[in-house]
Amino acid sequence: MAEGSGGGAGTLAGRVAVVTGGASGIGLGLARALARRGAQVLLADLAGAEAAADMLRAEGLAAEGIAADVSSEVATAAMAEAAETRFGGLDILVNNAGIYATLTPKPFEELDLAEWRRVLEVNVMGTFLCCRAVLPAMQRRGGGRIVNISSGVAFKGNPYMAHYVASKGAVVSLTRALATELGRHGILVNSVAPGFTLSEGVLRNPVLVEGVKGPSLRGRVLARDMLPEDLTGAVCFFAGPDAAFITGQTLVVDGGAYFH
Repeated sequence: MAEGSGGGAGTLAGRVAVVTGGASGIGLGLARALARRGAQVLLADLAGAEAAADMLRAEGLAAEGIAADVSSEVATAAMAEAAETRFGGLDILVNNAGIYATLTPKPFEELDLAEWRRVLEVNVMGTFLCCRAVLPAMQRRGGGRIVNISSGVAFKGNPYMAHYVASKGAVVSLTRALATELGRHGILVNSVAPGFTLSEGVLRNPVLVEGVKGPSLRGRVLARDMLPEDLTGAVCFFAGPDAAFITGQTLVVDGGAYFH
């Protein structure tokens, strides 16, 4: 069933979700999909979150926005507090914020140390800080769902993006470790690993598109472009009732480029 047809409507009624990097692209699409299924959604992003929430509210969806830097301990704590203050609780965290679309593919030896640190700070430390920030709120609700957006590159070892590949491999491993630790609190932790996706940000980086799109298409069983809406079903599945006995798993969504 197509996303626009409202498949799964009501399955997340009464749930409160936070989507990081939710102002545009994949994050906005995920926020919209969760809201269409009945969740109240807090969009968190460096900029534009309030405007994106306005857009969702104009569609009749329950959404709020907050400015947040996921690499900041203070900002992630404020994000979790805002979800409880505005919606009365917190049940779902989608760790979507990350650095990718602005990167330029380069050989390993040419990668800048400052860029390495920033990619790890946002993609890995940001995921850690957001998970830690929401833990008390989820414990107060008696459980919750964390869905981390990793990447298929963690399994394929794509060239010329060593810092990004390393960061997403860390997200997969962190997902497993947190699932082991947080299961006793009724908190399920899974990840979704997309292939190369033509998001808004990626389309603004022609060098990245030129270098990655062709090989990605040639490597897929389903030889078409991957779009943000191709991720929504997997994320909403992990966030919803049908995944109540699944944790520590990574679901690769890439049109059959990697069989995991």
